[in-house]
Amino acid sequence: MLTLARANYGPYGIDFPLGATGRFTNGVENLRNAQRLIGFQNFIPPFARARAPREVLRGVNFASGAAGIREETGNNLGDHASLSQQVTNFGNVVQVMLRYFRGDASLLNSYLGRCIFFSGMGSNDYLNNYFMSNFYTTSSDYTPKAFASVLLQDYANQLAKMYTMGARKVIVTSVGQIGYTANNNTGNNSSRCNEKINDAVSMFNSGLKRLVQRFNGGTELPGAKFVYLDFYKSTSDLYRNSSQYGFEVIDKGCCGVGRNNGQITCLPLQQPCPDRRKYLFWDAFHPTELANVLLAQSSFSTQSFTYPINIQQLAMS
Repeated sequence: MLTLARANYGPYGIDFPLGATGRFTNGVENLRNAQRLIGFQNFIPPFARARAPREVLRGVNFASGAAGIREETGNNLGDHASLSQQVTNFGNVVQVMLRYFRGDASLLNSYLGRCIFFSGMGSNDYLNNYFMSNFYTTSSDYTPKAFASVLLQDYANQLAKMYTMGARKVIVTSVGQIGYTANNNTGNNSSRCNEKINDAVSMFNSGLKRLVQRFNGGTELPGAKFVYLDFYKSTSDLYRNSSQYGFEVIDKGCCGVGRNNGQITCLPLQQPCPDRRKYLFWDAFHPTELANVLLAQSSFSTQSFTYPINIQQLAMS
């Protein structure tokens, strides 16, 4: 795909197991942590490279950089697979799996019913759409409340499509406090975050939690088990209690260009900060490896940031 929303170059991957350079890094311990939590031996392959039935049986990553719930979201950065396209790709994978199960749809549905589906959508619809008025008209077309409403309607339709294809255990994440990112940091000591953005995404998050309650509580999607992962609350916890987690820098990216290293994401071969463990943000928008691990651990076996059950309970259900 022709897009600026990519991270397939160094120093991206520097703390990821078998990172951008192909060498094992200190991220290998994070891989062990992940294995202890959910039991994966390896990371699931991307859709672009997973085709054989035996490959897709252990999971597929359908994610696409800068993608959103709305079709046009992320167009400012180039090509991408929107949520609707990702769901279509999932449907294509289901057909591949059906051939593996020799056309036995009942057996396939039983298999898919044990899988966990993770969908973290919405942030790009605000960062690379609603709050980018020089490229999109959505902020003049919709009030924040109306925009959240149309997002949730489209999201509900796509989640329902996933259900018809066999998805039963689904994790959906709220949009984090993206007003706190290095890109949106105001530099004002009294209030470092952009509350206008945080207020807008809070409307979406409240509606998403109600959607989870609706899907779990009625006859609309019988047998479905949805979990709401509150990234808004968990990212706020990391930000407000940063010193307890060992973070010393919370208002600048570890790697990037411009004010707070947050105007442009990390450039190819750019030298990052020497100790990423002290930084909450890796670049303009994304948390560091340590921050991601902390977010994952906090949602696995406790219900501090999950509703109505945690991820471990969902896996065992």
